[in-house]
Amino acid sequence: MIIIALLIGVSLSIALLFLAIFYWNIKSGQYDDTYSPSVRILFDDKPAEEKPEEKVVEKKEDTNKS
Repeated sequence: MIIIALLIGVSLSIALLFLAIFYWNIKSGQYDDTYSPSVRILFDDKPAEEKPEEKVVEKKEDTNKS
């Protein structure tokens, strides 16, 4: 009989833990936007901006070595 009470207590604590995690996710905005992820694949990606090429300045070596 004690095992039934123990199993009920454990299952209720696990259920309350999952309920608390679910409530925390709702409060943090996890489930706010349900529309845009489903249509995101329909939009074209923005082209990447081209970075200007870095100018490489070559150092002139000294030709006057002593």
